Amino acid sequence: MAIRLGDDAPNFTAETTEGTINFHEWLGNSWGILFSHPKDYTPVCTTELGTVAKISPEFKKRGVKVIAVSVDPMDSHKGWINDINETQKTTMNYPIIADPDKKVATLYDMIHPNAIDNMTVRSVFIIGPDKKVKLTLTYPASCGRNFDELLRVIDSLQLTSKYKVATPANWKDGEDCIITPAVGDAEAKQLFPKGFTTVKPYLRYTPQPNR
Repeated sequence: MAIRLGDDAPNFTAETTEGTINFHEWLGNSWGILFSHPKDYTPVCTTELGTVAKISPEFKKRGVKVIAVSVDPMDSHKGWINDINETQKTTMNYPIIADPDKKVATLYDMIHPNAIDNMTVRSVFIIGPDKKVKLTLTYPASCGRNFDELLRVIDSLQLTSKYKVATPANWKDGEDCIITPAVGDAEAKQLFPKGFTTVKPYLRYTPQPNR
């Protein structure tokens, strides 16, 4: 069954390149990203894993743990990591789950028969500290993911988890936000002391509250 926003992120125990983990215990109170790869030694995945390793300080700064999953076994992962480090000029610094029995892939509905019947598609799950799924994205095997976009989404999710705002199209950290319609003007004046601009009764902009 497909995982929907707001669902509990399925828990599992699995072998990874950094040892055995219980997923929920590994996440602890952190945000998390679980992202899948069709198989080891594939060109697009190699660039993706290397990119995430390079920008890992950005995830750490946001309190986000990153973990990848591929249906290939551990020995394959270890050899692939050498290639990733070599070709992407980086050092892998987060775990890859070995999922040869497809347990994790099945739990998270990562195998789409209409795409490729024996490999995971490129799925992304952002999971909150409450272990709820906050975002899902699914890419075809041919299209590499945009990790700048995932950082942008995390900034938005973390902001809106604390304040009664939403973020407009193409929003980036530091830009004005939208006050949610459930907040009346009187409450908005209390919640947003920097003030707000009313374009329409349902469209009110305010400076980012935590800036």
